[in-house]
Amino acid sequence: MEGIEVDSGDKAIIILQSLICYLREKNVLSRADIEELKDRVDARISAAQHSMPCDVATAAAASREMASLEQFCGKRYGGKHRKSH
Repeated sequence: MEGIEVDSGDKAIIILQSLICYLREKNVLSRADIEELKDRVDARISAAQHSMPCDVATAAAASREMASLEQFCGKRYGGKHRKSH
């Protein structure tokens, strides 16, 4: 494994995905919490177009990544969805 170049962003994503899964496994995060986090990431897309300093393409990629992680956690750990208002 030594000598392999890995983008620091890729390392950060792996660490964050592992952390979210670990917190869900320990019931620190609920499925509803993960859904809310996904919605917040999604909100960055429209905000990025108007005022946020992040790149819109990067925000969209993060949104897709979060949706994938939400599906994975939902299938693996189950739990209740958040309540609709």
